[in-house]
Amino acid sequence: MKKLLILALCLPFVLAAQDKYTINGYVKDASNGEALIGATVLITELNTGNITNVYGFYSITVPAGDYAIAFRYLGFVTEKRSISLSENTRIDVELSVEQTALQEVVVTARPEDENVTSTEMSVAEIDIQTIRKMPAILGEVDIIKSLQLLPGVSTVGEGASGFNVRGGSVGQNLILLDEAPVYNSSHLLGFFSVFNPDAVKDMKLYKGAIPAQFGGRLASILDIRMKEGNSKELEVNGGIGTIFSRVAVEAPLKKEKSSFIIAGRRSYADILARPFVEELRNGSALNFYDLTLKTNYQFSDRDQIFLSGYFGKDNFKFDADQGFSWGNRTTTFRWNHLFNDRLFANFTTFFSDYEYELAFGDNPRDRFEWNSDINTLAVKPSFTYFIDQKNELTFGGEFFKYDFEPARAIGISDGEEINISVPDKRAIEAAAYINNEQKLSDKLSVQYGLRFSYFNLIGAGNKFILGDTILGRRRPIERIEEVGSGESIAKHSGWEPRVSFRYQLNKTTSVKASYNRMLQYIHLISNTTASNPLDVWTPSSNNLEPQVGQQWAVGLFKNLKNNDYETSVEFYYRKTARQLEYINGADLLINEALEADLLSGDGRAYGMEIYVKKNAGRLNGWVSYTLGRTELQTDGINNGEWYPTRYDQTHNLKLTAFYELNDRWSLSSTFSYLSGTPTTFPTSRYEVQGITIPHNANDSRNNVRLPNYHRLDFSATRKGKAVKKNGAPRKNRDELVFTVYNIYNRANPFSIYFWQGGDRVDPGTLADTRATQVSIFASFIPSITYNFKF
Repeated sequence: MKKLLILALCLPFVLAAQDKYTINGYVKDASNGEALIGATVLITELNTGNITNVYGFYSITVPAGDYAIAFRYLGFVTEKRSISLSENTRIDVELSVEQTALQEVVVTARPEDENVTSTEMSVAEIDIQTIRKMPAILGEVDIIKSLQLLPGVSTVGEGASGFNVRGGSVGQNLILLDEAPVYNSSHLLGFFSVFNPDAVKDMKLYKGAIPAQFGGRLASILDIRMKEGNSKELEVNGGIGTIFSRVAVEAPLKKEKSSFIIAGRRSYADILARPFVEELRNGSALNFYDLTLKTNYQFSDRDQIFLSGYFGKDNFKFDADQGFSWGNRTTTFRWNHLFNDRLFANFTTFFSDYEYELAFGDNPRDRFEWNSDINTLAVKPSFTYFIDQKNELTFGGEFFKYDFEPARAIGISDGEEINISVPDKRAIEAAAYINNEQKLSDKLSVQYGLRFSYFNLIGAGNKFILGDTILGRRRPIERIEEVGSGESIAKHSGWEPRVSFRYQLNKTTSVKASYNRMLQYIHLISNTTASNPLDVWTPSSNNLEPQVGQQWAVGLFKNLKNNDYETSVEFYYRKTARQLEYINGADLLINEALEADLLSGDGRAYGMEIYVKKNAGRLNGWVSYTLGRTELQTDGINNGEWYPTRYDQTHNLKLTAFYELNDRWSLSSTFSYLSGTPTTFPTSRYEVQGITIPHNANDSRNNVRLPNYHRLDFSATRKGKAVKKNGAPRKNRDELVFTVYNIYNRANPFSIYFWQGGDRVDPGTLADTRATQVSIFASFIPSITYNFKF
């Protein structure tokens, strides 16, 4: 089998003709020099071509001859070139924005029929300009929240960190910012994400059919690319909102050769309230900030370097000495090199760090302090070889070095210091991959690849040997072995095949199918209602094996009325092995023997996703609907029977609409309806001396569902005048955005808890117990935001 796969991967090289020539180059935005990702380059006579990669590069190899070449990008003027091809030729193109086009909202700037004609499936994309027009909480648009309006993407509730994809947990999503992983994507406990939309150029969420160059998580890959900065002229963007303000500055360092962008945000609720709240004048803090930077330099026609970074932090301080905080730092350096007309290379190295800390006690003699972090250093060479117009080969490797600091904790009681820290852990992960996208005929195309990954947990450290116990109970520690520095504690590895195909039924209709297998070696440990900033990341070990995920998907894609309407329906089935679960009462924090409290189970998720989108006209938008189930089966939990996960949602319906009233006013609205998520309630209770003790008689888990969730949001945008009184166009642009979140005051449940009154009751009298629903936002929230650009 392996020999056949190697032969299939090498076959394109054998079939490549030698009497052909290559046309290549970059496609960029004429207004600012930004690379255009996914622009179409079409050779009219052959009805063949290619699309640009994430750096705006394309390469097409065809026989010698006279050709007309069209460069297209939605919302831009099509550029046409004629060429007499008799040698390898470089053609760089800059496309201009189409000024006369109706200011419509589109979901993505990709080619109009790419959803039907490409091999790619199970991918979610939203254009940044579309995100800016969506109604958002407190008027601040957010990338993560916007993704939740697409099929297959959900969350457990308002204020929950992260997102869930096709039944995957939050920790099963790999989030990349310029290729560096972001371990916690939330600001303000999940109300906003760490990604500043002013600095983001492109984003793509892979829900399935994940290419071989990606790995490390089971459920999804969110690939976010930052802007390079305006290489033509100075540009300033920003906004003043209800809860925070932002500004982004971009400009050329050397015109058309080098540029930069700096974008920052800072919330100021604590600053505005400080004169009125005494605690805020005594060291308390409630804020977040982030700073995003990027620069690049093109020092030859074949070489360009990029340096980018992100720095952000959230602070929740009760006073000068107590509270908690968390933050991300990433730094990415990349070098693009064109070896020849067909071989494009990118060399990446990055550093990523996520740190969180907690402190309680205003008395230095009675105090507790805890901090933890995970940092990653990596090198990633990748290559793309454009064999011909029918084959595009991608191959490369990755090497990661992880440092885990689970808990550096110190308790001080009556002046005596007690160190209860958990020792650090170190690990390395490596992978090699190869992937080919091949057009077998006008109707059939296929993408196939193979990835091999390796993981090694290394000392110095303790290796816990655990014994057997009753199912669902903490496993006992039989012995502890000391492992020296650099020695291996546990090794894991595995193959990860990927394949997807597209069959074109006719010009407007295609059928697609895919399969991928993924391995996940590091794990997010959380058994709370929703992921929170204090959750712990831990590596695989001799007791904790890597999670394994497989996904099958098939879909029908059809466009209508000259691509004015897009429709699709996809069916998926996910199967996971060794998925984490927890014993009842698991001790997850400051626990060196954490593995003894973890269980390993099987998971399954299956469902149907329907997507209908209207692209053209003053009224446009989309409808997404997901029908799905997500279940687990773990020995020792729920009597060994399948049970729904906390993030299982049977129905997920989202409607998004945009309407252009005129050149200055536009409206938008979103509606969400979600089935209630599961939770665990007691099935009986004991009464002991007037005190109620809840009891789960059959040890069931997630045995009831919260009430259904639904919400309607609305926003109106008023643009500033586009021309001066003398008729000349204004260079500066601004707008006011009026938003109402939760317009009809729906008190959606986040959780329900039970409590008993404090008064002791008379013997024989039942205690007064109540169930209380927690709602994050129980009323409508109006807001106003002012955005500017000059």
